[in-house]
Amino acid sequence: MYKIYLLISFICLLFPKSGTSQTTKLQASLFEGILVAGYIDHGAYINCTGPAVKYILKKASIMAGLLPSLKIKEDRVQAGAARNSLLTPTLGFGLTGCYKHLVVQLPAFYSAKTSTADGKWKLGVGVGYKF
Repeated sequence: MYKIYLLISFICLLFPKSGTSQTTKLQASLFEGILVAGYIDHGAYINCTGPAVKYILKKASIMAGLLPSLKIKEDRVQAGAARNSLLTPTLGFGLTGCYKHLVVQLPAFYSAKTSTADGKWKLGVGVGYKF
């Protein structure tokens, strides 16, 4: 529950409501031309935004949608045990905030169950650029 309150607070800080009226718009998007790099689960990821629903303000927007990604993480396993690949393609979902060309992203990815860990949703954070 704490993570939800933190997420709502972040959104309110990113897009403050001013006294002047602004035109807002809600639209669907297939691809935005955004490239993001970030941190998640003791590793990194690189992604672009996929299909999303976008809420537009004058110079800013916030999107909720799918995130096709490439996770980069080295396994810490005992000698002789099987290792996973360093690069893993994955699909996540999350929120992406964009102000002019600066992008901040809060993604969620699912880590599958292994012999040593249960499957869990992992939250991350990333920064990127809108072309």
